[in-house]
Amino acid sequence: MAKRRLFSRGQKILVAVSGGVDSMVLLHALYLLVKKNRWQISVAHFNHRLRGRASEADEKLVRQAAKTLRLKFFGGGADVKQFAAQTKISVEMAARKMRHEFLARTAREQKIAVIALAHHADDQVELFFLRLLRGTGGEGLAGMKWHSPSPADKNTWLVRPLLDFPKAELLAFACENKIRFRDDATNFANDFLRNRIRNELLPLLRKKYQPAVDKAVLRLMDIVGAESEFVSEAACCWERRHPAGPARRKTRSHASRMPALPDGGFDNLALAVQRKVLQRQLVSLGWLPDFELVEQLRETPGRPVSIAAGVSAVRDVSGKISCRQAETAGFNSAELKLKLSGRAGPAEFAGQKFSWAVKKSGGLRGSGFVQLRPDQHSPRRAEFFDADKIGGEIILRHWRAGDRFQPIGMKTAVKLQDLFVNAKIPAARRRELVLATTSGGEIFWVDGLRIGEKFKLTPATRRQLRWKWSKIAA
Repeated sequence: MAKRRLFSRGQKILVAVSGGVDSMVLLHALYLLVKKNRWQISVAHFNHRLRGRASEADEKLVRQAAKTLRLKFFGGGADVKQFAAQTKISVEMAARKMRHEFLARTAREQKIAVIALAHHADDQVELFFLRLLRGTGGEGLAGMKWHSPSPADKNTWLVRPLLDFPKAELLAFACENKIRFRDDATNFANDFLRNRIRNELLPLLRKKYQPAVDKAVLRLMDIVGAESEFVSEAACCWERRHPAGPARRKTRSHASRMPALPDGGFDNLALAVQRKVLQRQLVSLGWLPDFELVEQLRETPGRPVSIAAGVSAVRDVSGKISCRQAETAGFNSAELKLKLSGRAGPAEFAGQKFSWAVKKSGGLRGSGFVQLRPDQHSPRRAEFFDADKIGGEIILRHWRAGDRFQPIGMKTAVKLQDLFVNAKIPAARRRELVLATTSGGEIFWVDGLRIGEKFKLTPATRRQLRWKWSKIAA
């Protein structure tokens, strides 16, 4: 704590205590250092009311511990399940939100600037895998910091003095010092992903793959955290140097710490810095900076990207993002009819070149799935269909209102619009995509989606249509 300057001499500290071994050890460890540092410690406990009598027993234990140590006790509680149902969030997220709000409110009322939390090294490792499985960037994989602002009040700081200690050491300390604590039975239930990581994944990794997995992960988190911090510093530096780019914002960084950046505009920045610049802007504009959205803005300057109903974002060449009302573009009515009377043929439509050939079937080649979102940089792409099911004519056109399509593997046809949404294809891009139908109007191919279920090759296929398409070079 002294090395990292987590607390100052004579400081008021609110200790969040659940009754478990982690927080009870933290409380007693801080109490042992009160006289030396002249701290003023208070105890806070939030009752989630999730475990009936067990929750009441937790509160009773913490209240008694505060009384024994002659410390002020602040209790609070709420029906977390009811709040989760009302706000339509998980019980785990509801509990976290309500707990942080209680702690921040208590600290504010008591004029305490710092809240001590009992997160430890095992929590860090679990968090790493939790965020890895859910998908996150370097900042998320870096895990919890030794001190950070409260999510419920940016003027209140959360401090985590135990991040270096594994739980085994905390248990040993509790036993050696005869510290009473209570086990939370929900920690052993595998209803939550975090618990499955703790109780199933990590024991498997330690036993079968790497006994020192915890040490390796903590080292990786430290490396990733440092690199993520460097990228953030670089993004801040670039923002300040380019007034035509993102708006200036206050930062805790100092000019002497700023990394060297290449001269020039946004396109000359390293890929990671480009992403961070866009991510910071989206956050400041009040939008969730998910990876797909950031990439669409980064790769397509000047093109509107849908971020919500009726709202689109555009990045200009200088790197600045602006939001505006999305244009309600009409459907493109252009189309081209192709006759399959011959054995082969080429055609051009909507910036793409198409070619095809009909030949006797050679089995099931090409009847499997294609990529959900093919590589748009591939110079040439191909697929195979049952030629007899398609018939003698193909119509190339764009998406129209009411279009329905049955991709391979699906039992029924669904709205093409829903498939576009699930594939995260931007609204503006949807109207540019080319699709192919039979003369009767049944869709068998959509650029960027799977082939049509009814037109796949089967053992009964007699003739197959080889369908190729590629983008016409500008």
